[in-house]
Amino acid sequence: MGARGILRTIEGGRLAFWCPGCNEVHQVAVGEGEGPRWGFNGDYDKPTFTPSVLIRSGHYVPGQEGRLCWCTYETRTGDKAPFHCSVCHSFVADGQIQFLGDCTHDLAGQTVALSHIDTGAQDQ
Repeated sequence: MGARGILRTIEGGRLAFWCPGCNEVHQVAVGEGEGPRWGFNGDYDKPTFTPSVLIRSGHYVPGQEGRLCWCTYETRTGDKAPFHCSVCHSFVADGQIQFLGDCTHDLAGQTVALSHIDTGAQDQ
């Protein structure tokens, strides 16, 4: 990964940003290439991605309903789950991240400034 503004560049035309709601890195693919691609305003300090960014895990992933998921991992294995089932849905515009109401984390419905990816990771 290479640093550029508050983002990180990743091979394959992907850009990574720190999500303060999930306390982890999210990434989107921009430019030409296979798979879903997001529009990018080209500003690495105040990025805008279009359309919205939707990250789902566990039973929130379409087609996973009723299957084993992270919610029941500890009950099934006796071990602490390494992940959790979640939804993070946001608009990233002009360096701000607007979390939509369907997010399962504490920042749902709020808008906050994106922080430098290394700064956010160090806050954990």
